[in-house]
Amino acid sequence: MDAASPAMAQDGSTKDVSTPAGSAFGRGLRIVLDLSKARITFAVTFSVTTGWVVHNGTFDVAMLFPVLGVFLLACGSATLNHVQDRRYDAQMERTRQRPIPSGRISVRGALVVSAIFVFAGLNVLSYVEHQPWVVLGLGAFSIVFYNGIYYGLKRVTAFAVVPGALIGAVPPLMGWCAAGGAFFDPRIIAVAAFFFIWQIPHFWLLVQIYGKQYEGAGLPSPTSLITPTQLKRITVAWSFLTIVCGLALARMQINTQPWGALALLGSIALAYAAVGYVRNEPTAKGARKFFMQLNAYALAMMLLLMAGALTR
Repeated sequence: MDAASPAMAQDGSTKDVSTPAGSAFGRGLRIVLDLSKARITFAVTFSVTTGWVVHNGTFDVAMLFPVLGVFLLACGSATLNHVQDRRYDAQMERTRQRPIPSGRISVRGALVVSAIFVFAGLNVLSYVEHQPWVVLGLGAFSIVFYNGIYYGLKRVTAFAVVPGALIGAVPPLMGWCAAGGAFFDPRIIAVAAFFFIWQIPHFWLLVQIYGKQYEGAGLPSPTSLITPTQLKRITVAWSFLTIVCGLALARMQINTQPWGALALLGSIALAYAAVGYVRNEPTAKGARKFFMQLNAYALAMMLLLMAGALTR
């Protein structure tokens, strides 16, 4: 074997034995990315961008402060959640390889990473030009609600996602307020409502895929209270409510073509997918497919909202 080629570790992963410093850095980076749930936090910051652009109708350098600040806060909150959920994560196949239960980082180390993220995020948000105290307050509220109230609720009720979905409504509101928008403006309230409602079927689709693992870890799950068919019907009902909110957003804020037409077509496509999903037998494969379609719809609505704002 070439001295510069990666060696095979016992777990099947590769390890560059010729560059220990670089290898250690890479492992550390992967741990931080896993702790921060990077894919989810990137989606969160994209909704911040949506709030900013919907208000200002433009991208500019000042937008980086709320976007980066919320990203860092979300990373800190996600890392803290790893600490909180470590015992449950160790019992579920889907999560047992996360950094803490797999032994790649200690609880103390994860807490340090979380504190650094949160401190850095709050510091960046303090440089927001418009309404910095409102934006900071919303950021602090998000951490307290997600890592405090929601964390407690999901251990006592299988339906904690309904109040917990409030977290998804906050990031676009932060972007809007940082851009100078009024807190109670109906336009941003409508955007926040869309994200709130979308999160509920989003989560229940995950329950349909991993519900038995939640039960096995001792967490309350709708799968222990209602049948898979009932859960699927409830999920689809919330999905149609998401579509209604999407159409309302298109009517209120996407007034330029072809963006309005695309929003309508996307809504019809998701409705068609929902009908197909509810008519078939409940399976994990079907739930995964509809999960991706629902998420694609939310992403498309964010892009169309921004496109409409940029071309109005």
